[in-house]
Amino acid sequence: MSTEIIVSGMRPTGKLHLGNYHGALKNWVELQNKYRCFFFVADLHALTTAYEHTENLAQNSEQMLVDWLSAGLDPQKCTIFIQSDVPQVSELNTLLGMITPLGWLLRNPTYKEQIQELLARKYAGQLQGDENAPLAERVKGLADEDISVYGFLGYPVLMATDILIHKAALVPVGQDQTAHLEIARDLVRRFNEIYGVDNVFAEPKPLFTKIAKVPGLDGHKMSKSYNNTIDLGEDLDSVRKKVMSMYTDPNKKKANDPADPEGCVVFAFHKIYNPEWQKRCEECKAGALGCVACKKQLFALMEPELKAFLDRRKIFENDKAQLQAILHSGKEAARASAEVTLQEAKRAMKVIK
Repeated sequence: MSTEIIVSGMRPTGKLHLGNYHGALKNWVELQNKYRCFFFVADLHALTTAYEHTENLAQNSEQMLVDWLSAGLDPQKCTIFIQSDVPQVSELNTLLGMITPLGWLLRNPTYKEQIQELLARKYAGQLQGDENAPLAERVKGLADEDISVYGFLGYPVLMATDILIHKAALVPVGQDQTAHLEIARDLVRRFNEIYGVDNVFAEPKPLFTKIAKVPGLDGHKMSKSYNNTIDLGEDLDSVRKKVMSMYTDPNKKKANDPADPEGCVVFAFHKIYNPEWQKRCEECKAGALGCVACKKQLFALMEPELKAFLDRRKIFENDKAQLQAILHSGKEAARASAEVTLQEAKRAMKVIK
């Protein structure tokens, strides 16, 4: 096993869905066998966009832990903890915030994109122009003071802190997520230049991972805000009904009509669950199979993995003592790791001798 450290987290904003599972969680399960991994429930990050809706935050955090364990994360192989249980994170975030130029945050493309997406969700009925026009144009003139807060602007510093405080060498990201990592790398260089050190933080590198593209039931990105998800732990009968309602090629009127598999949600799921998806692609183009039969076969392929997950989930969600023991152990390990880095940073900044 490599001694290199990996850090990654998820925001507990609600139920995890198959997009989260195939896009990140299954990859984490593989990484824990190869690296020293820190995986955290990012409850502080959840406050950056939903600080006024915290009534379910603790419950969501617990349910996220249950999903992680049910998916195969093993506390004997990785450190699992809740972000706010490690106060060193908040202290180092304050220190790093002191040296972060405001321009870095304002120019962060992810910041602008998230504002646009949040505005689009909140004012869905007021968007202007053609629905195919760029989102930035459709949200012009809309404003929302609820997200114009320090925490939302400064979340990249908190994200960097999560990574740097454990001296992460690698951070799993998709090819389109490198902007998330650049501020962390820039902060390391700026800290070293200001304080004349080079051994407090590791400069994290992206670990590019194959991110499964999981569409929602309607063909758009799978997202809770679009109400188009298949949730982890969802009842199998409910999943079957959702699969049977999935969007397919509207030009296919009859079972033996040829169709275009690209853009078909059912085919996108076949690429994930069906080892013979290329054969299915040709069958679809040739009109050799109707959509109803294709959907039934898809559910049959999905069912064993989903059932196994459900069976494991019942065990973990009914063992509160085990969940608390895992979080306590993870908290202690994460605090110990974070404290070392925090003290080194404070000495470099001459906050302490």
